[in-house]
Amino acid sequence: MARPIPLELPSLDPRAPLRERLERAPAEHAEALLDTYELLQDLRDAHVFEVLHGVLKKGDKVVELAVDAVKEPDAIRGLTNLIILSKILGSIDPALLHGVAAAVQETIGITHQQETEPPGFFALVQQLRHKETRRALGLMTRFLGTLGRHLPVSAEASGSAAR
Repeated sequence: MARPIPLELPSLDPRAPLRERLERAPAEHAEALLDTYELLQDLRDAHVFEVLHGVLKKGDKVVELAVDAVKEPDAIRGLTNLIILSKILGSIDPALLHGVAAAVQETIGITHQQETEPPGFFALVQQLRHKETRRALGLMTRFLGTLGRHLPVSAEASGSAAR
């Protein structure tokens, strides 16, 4: 009679490919592992792990203190102002901001080299002859006009203006 063919299936260990990759990893990623160990040591030296451990242990207390701090009117105004300032900075053309930074640096450099004596009337008028000065003054006056339109008018000021 016929004999059955024995079927032997290898046992499938789903972790076997992971073990093989793990065994090859130190050789394949030696430089990255060394960098990671160095980073971990730096974090340990800076006591970052102690702080994180404390935050995790007392996380509810930390969150409670943070929420209490954010409930203060000053904190709410500060966060609101921070959001508004980030929107303002996001709307400014980087080239314009770079020009402002360069002008500040150049002006401060010139100021440190010269006397601190303020310019006279005719020296100021002489500076107005330069188109760059007039361009900047035009920008400043447009800004001041727009700012004036957007400033809130207090009841006291509007009452005295009606007189």
